[in-house]
Amino acid sequence: MRILSLLSAAFLLLHPAATHAQTAWDMPTEYPENAMPGVGVTAFTRNVGELSGGKLTIKPSFDAKAGIKSAGMLAAIAEGKVQAGDAFAGALEAEDPIFALPSQPFLVTSIADAKRLAEIARPHLAAVLDRKGLRLLYLTPWPPSGIWSKTALKGAADLSALSIRTYDKTSSEVFASVGAKAASISFADTMPKLVDGSLNAVLSSGDGGAGRKLWEYLPYFSEITYSLPLSVAAVNKAAYDALGADQREAVDAAGRKTESELWLALSTRLQENYARMRQNGVTIDQNPAPAITEPLQSAAVTAQRAWCGKAGPVCAQILDAYKAGKP
Repeated sequence: MRILSLLSAAFLLLHPAATHAQTAWDMPTEYPENAMPGVGVTAFTRNVGELSGGKLTIKPSFDAKAGIKSAGMLAAIAEGKVQAGDAFAGALEAEDPIFALPSQPFLVTSIADAKRLAEIARPHLAAVLDRKGLRLLYLTPWPPSGIWSKTALKGAADLSALSIRTYDKTSSEVFASVGAKAASISFADTMPKLVDGSLNAVLSSGDGGAGRKLWEYLPYFSEITYSLPLSVAAVNKAAYDALGADQREAVDAAGRKTESELWLALSTRLQENYARMRQNGVTIDQNPAPAITEPLQSAAVTAQRAWCGKAGPVCAQILDAYKAGKP
C-alpha cells in the first residue's frame, strides 16, 4: 500500500495537470434556456470549454430542474450542492440588501444606465459573495421589466385589480401600495398560478415572458420600464481555488467574455422580444397612461428610501456615484 501511495504521489508530481483534468461543475438557473440568464449559462459553458481546452466542463441546467430557485442559490453553492449557479439578484435581498440594488424601481431607464450601475455595484456584490465563500463569475443584464396582464391597463382601477407576480420584496411593496395584490414568487413557480387563475399579471421583461410563453394567459404588456435588473452568476470559492492557475484564468476570462456577450445581446433583445410577442398576439402599450405610471413612480420613491435605510452608508455611496455620472 505504501509503495502504491508513493507511486501515486510521484505521478502527480510529474503530471500535475492530472489533478485538474476533466473537472466538471454543475451550474443551474431557475430560468428558461432562451431567457437572458439561460443564454448566459449557455455562453459561459461554451466559453469555459474553449478557454480551458476542455479540461473544465460546465453542466448547465435550466427551469429550476436542479430543484434550486434563485433565493436558495447562494446557499446551495456555498454548501457544495452545486459548484456554480445563476440567481436573480432581487431574490437574494435576504442575503444582503445590496442584491436589491439592480431592481430598484425606476432608477435606471436605459441600457447605458443599467451598465453603469452594474459597474458601480460590481465590487460591492463581489465582496458580499466573497464573505459567503463564493466568487462572482459574471453579471447578467435583463431587458426592461413591464407588466404582463390579462386585460389592458388604462387607469388606477386596473392597477388595484391586479393579482401580480412580483420578483422581490421591493416590487411587492410598490404594487401593494397602489392597491394590487402582489406576491414575490420565483419564476419557476409562476406558471401554475397563471393556470389556476390565482395570478392575472406578472412583472417581468418581454424576455422572461417569452421564455415562459406568458402570452398564453396574459395577452397585454405595458412598457413601464420598472427596472433593468441583473442576475448574478457565482461559483464556490473552494471549487475555484482547487483548479490550477491556468484553469482559474480560463474561468475568469470566460466570465468576462460571457458578460460582454450578454450586454451586446441586450442591445437588440427588446426588439426581438417585441417581434416575438406580437407574433403571438400580445398587445404592447409602449406609452402607458400616466394613471398607470405615476402612482408606481410615486411609490418607488418611498421604496428606495426604505432600501437605503436597510443598505446603510453603501446606499449613498453607490447612488451618489451613479447620479454623478448620469448625463
